[in-house]
Amino acid sequence: MAGGFIPPHGGYQHLLSYQKTEIIYDATVIFCDRFINPRSRTHDQMIQAARSGKQNIVEGSLASGISKETEIKLTNVARASLEELLADFRDFLRVRNLPIWDKNDPRAQAIRKLSQRSHASHESHRSHASHESHRCHGTYVTYETYRTYIEQGDPETAANTIICLIHQANYLLDQQIRSLEQTFSRKAACASA
Repeated sequence: MAGGFIPPHGGYQHLLSYQKTEIIYDATVIFCDRFINPRSRTHDQMIQAARSGKQNIVEGSLASGISKETEIKLTNVARASLEELLADFRDFLRVRNLPIWDKNDPRAQAIRKLSQRSHASHESHRSHASHESHRCHGTYVTYETYRTYIEQGDPETAANTIICLIHQANYLLDQQIRSLEQTFSRKAACASA
């Protein structure tokens, strides 16, 4: 039976938001192991927030075939988890009197430009609902792109790099949530018509 009873779901690996949160998770684990006492609650909480950001995208994507409302809720949870993680990284820098880079800081701009290696267009950011591959020209930006900044960088560079990544993921998730909500509203309107 083509299509089946439950619409297509999953495909989260191809979502740019998922790819970005996977990088954030890996970077956060390395960062916490390098710069935060492993016995502290902060160490575990930061890793759990990064994990939640990633895993809720997975769960939302898998639930999408059954409940768009659940997909929206879980994507919002992912977004909230990343906001919590962002606050933790800002706190880390603030209490150590290290600067939080402004978005116009040349170092922050250099980190943002690394994402352009994927050759991803803005349209690929917005077309998440199709669950088609978001690889353009067969390339992904991976953790390897940022490894030097995280693993060899000083705490200021490592934290600010991850902050830049979180901002990018939050942007992607905001677009994804907006698109999901619009689709949900259209389907609800059609069902009641």
